[in-house]
Amino acid sequence: MKPYKAPAIPASEITPKALFYARRKFMQTAGGAALAALLPQTTRAAGSFGDLKKSTYGAEEELTPLTAITAYNNFYEFGTGKEDPAARAGSLKTRPWSVSVEGEVHKPKVFDIDDILKMAPLEERIYRLRCVEAWSMVVPWLGFPLAELLKRVEPTGNAKYVEFVSLHDPAQMPGQKSTVLDWPYREGLRIDEAMHPLTLLTLGLYGDVLPNQNGAPIRMVIPWKYGFKSAKSIVGIRLLEQQPVTSWMRTGPNEYGFYANVNPEVDHPRWSQAKERRIGEFLKRKTLMFNGYADEVAPLYAGMDLSKYF
Repeated sequence: MKPYKAPAIPASEITPKALFYARRKFMQTAGGAALAALLPQTTRAAGSFGDLKKSTYGAEEELTPLTAITAYNNFYEFGTGKEDPAARAGSLKTRPWSVSVEGEVHKPKVFDIDDILKMAPLEERIYRLRCVEAWSMVVPWLGFPLAELLKRVEPTGNAKYVEFVSLHDPAQMPGQKSTVLDWPYREGLRIDEAMHPLTLLTLGLYGDVLPNQNGAPIRMVIPWKYGFKSAKSIVGIRLLEQQPVTSWMRTGPNEYGFYANVNPEVDHPRWSQAKERRIGEFLKRKTLMFNGYADEVAPLYAGMDLSKYF
């Protein structure tokens, strides 16, 4: 298959004009009920989360407004346009839903999504999300460390990698009728990355369940990596001895590596990664090494050539 080459992304698409004028204090003044009302009913499961565990992890930055987080997304299962997921994701049915965990484990199991919700106390973690197209957000995600789930299946000594497989159902996800990617969407981590306490098995944002366009009902968030590493609408997790070939590696191996760590010193072949534009801001800011999480995760890559293992 001839590798797909996405067109260069114009600045007008990186940050829509309407978002330039977003009120930066919106989330500080809106009440909880008003926030919930902003989510279309087609994107919300029944009920909201109750009390949340307070996390020690959190970016000390102003949050991106909910309206921007839910309206501007990369989720190719619903189309390649940033507004496509919000417009089309109402077709996704998030109940019933289950996630199979198998491979190099002693206790393979299929977990019902409602059992996963009860597995560990949910934490609100304010993480930066940095996308390879040079835009970023600050999002209050809800979830718990992926390690909590992996420990329950008891990985074997051969488990060196973790692969995530997203739902493949073109009837619900019309973007899968295109050949832009080889479906289903696949992503992966090294086992030590997967077990790192920052790696979040994510079930909600802004105090509510994940909207469909943001990866409902369950997704990954790995805050020191580019956003495409955080697989959405996950139905399968496989622990492997060999490094998996991810969707973007298969499509563009010269542009998208397995690690995809946020690194301002390694440019994408078609644009610089040295600066980023935060959604809602006009001026660009410097990109932080490992997206600002270097103190926590740099030891994972000690001795590695990060221009080679990009």
